[in-house]
Amino acid sequence: MGSMGNRKALEMVRSMPRVSFVNIRDNPGSKKQKKIRGQGGSRGGESGRGRSGKSKRDTRPPIGYEGGTTPFYLRIPMFPFYKNFATRRQYIPVSLEKLQHLIDMGRIDPEEPIDVTSFVHAGAVRINVFDRVYGIHLTDEGADKFVAPVNLEVQWTSELSIAAVERSGGTISLGYYDPQSLDILSHPLQFFRRGQPIPKRLLPPKDLVDMYTDPSKRGYLSDPNQIKENRLLLAQKFGYELPDLTKGSRRALHR
Repeated sequence: MGSMGNRKALEMVRSMPRVSFVNIRDNPGSKKQKKIRGQGGSRGGESGRGRSGKSKRDTRPPIGYEGGTTPFYLRIPMFPFYKNFATRRQYIPVSLEKLQHLIDMGRIDPEEPIDVTSFVHAGAVRINVFDRVYGIHLTDEGADKFVAPVNLEVQWTSELSIAAVERSGGTISLGYYDPQSLDILSHPLQFFRRGQPIPKRLLPPKDLVDMYTDPSKRGYLSDPNQIKENRLLLAQKFGYELPDLTKGSRRALHR
């Protein structure tokens, strides 16, 4: 058996390829190809630009030029959802989950009224009125986890967010601030250091009057009695028991 195995091994080695001058090569990069310049190079002759014309003399139109007499922004029809896009009001989104996290971390005190100043001082948002920012949009992410009873004022929200706040024993209202008032509310210390009188807070524009006078959206200009009725209707809609705000230590906040 030993001689048989040795014989097979020798036959296998004999049939394997050998290193010779035929099958060896230089290492990659050991030889550098000489760069040919002039007519013999890849850019000789017309240098890849062809004969006379705009491509040779580099007089081609700029990128994006299509020619013709009608520009593309007039040739493409105007869609309604693009109307006044550059002048729309912007609202910084803050979720209920983030608000609960800020309260749990002690960066926002739930025993005090929460407004734009509270969010700015907590480092949750940055207000720049020159970016057409008009306040905070309270989104409903984390509505099922929100349990803090708060007295909250925002500028935009949804029905589910209102239900989540009121279910936990809190109140919410929508308040409008003009850009000057919003800037002062965001940076009150800087404003008071100037020694200027506090300007009058303006009323909402015509297109926002309906929202801020709607009791179902908890507008700050709506009737308080209608707000109480809508609180009860919303509790019946989402199936939770409405807490009594006239009892307990937080009565002063919800007066």
